[in-house]
Amino acid sequence: MWCPSVSLSVWANAWLAGAAAPDDVLDALSQWAPKHSVTAYDAVAAGRTGLPWPDVNHFGTMSLLQTLRSAAEKPTGTPAISVALPVPGDVRGLPAGTQFQRDAITAGEAIIVDGGPGATGVGLVPDFEFDESDAYDDGEAEVCALNWTVYSVPDVPIQEHVDLGEAEFALRSAVRSAADALGALRAEAGGMDLADPRKLVQQVMESSRRHRAPDHAPSRALRVLENAAHIDAIVTVSSGLMPIGLQSSSEAQIANDALRPLSGVVRSARLAAVNAILYSAWR
Repeated sequence: MWCPSVSLSVWANAWLAGAAAPDDVLDALSQWAPKHSVTAYDAVAAGRTGLPWPDVNHFGTMSLLQTLRSAAEKPTGTPAISVALPVPGDVRGLPAGTQFQRDAITAGEAIIVDGGPGATGVGLVPDFEFDESDAYDDGEAEVCALNWTVYSVPDVPIQEHVDLGEAEFALRSAVRSAADALGALRAEAGGMDLADPRKLVQQVMESSRRHRAPDHAPSRALRVLENAAHIDAIVTVSSGLMPIGLQSSSEAQIANDALRPLSGVVRSARLAAVNAILYSAWR
């Protein structure tokens, strides 16, 4: 489940609440890229965060922390930071019709910082930078930096509350649906040479386990994140396993129909879990 916006949000929030050190935030960010930079998209965002304008310069990771602290203003006992995981058709938590919203949808993630009553909020969207000259043998370029763009958000949308208990209950049903769909797909494949889906699911999940949460994170929230990651991995593996010859079959269509709504369940559960982690830092 982990993405740069979640890592930065939970650790920067813990730092602002006095539950983590700046080095903890830097360690979490280093899992995504060796270098991080931050720049303002507009003059208002620059004024709120102290970033330069109109000259657009990229500043390093410590400036990213200072940007968040400036945008959050004084601590109020509740998190000023929230996370959005938008996809086309589900843009909850983002201001409509803005460049920030459009770029967040492209990235699939964003951070919103509420500056408090009467203050303009800001949004941050990450963008990976790749070193094309140092590609791996399989043709994939290595990540060399993660660039964060800061946007002004005059009207921070009210964040939709997703109950963690309800999210966990929905995940239980989703696990069964995902497992049944994967089983139906394997049965339809018959004697075709398919990779072991359980092994592939574990490989997908393993990549997210190197990211850790702050010590104050509730165990229930971590369990929800783990279950959501499991379902997401099943969906990912199922999509990649389907041979072309089966994509029009009835069983494959049933499997697809069962898997399709699970992404929304996973996204809601992740938002609920992250929100619980954010609030736990201020208790």
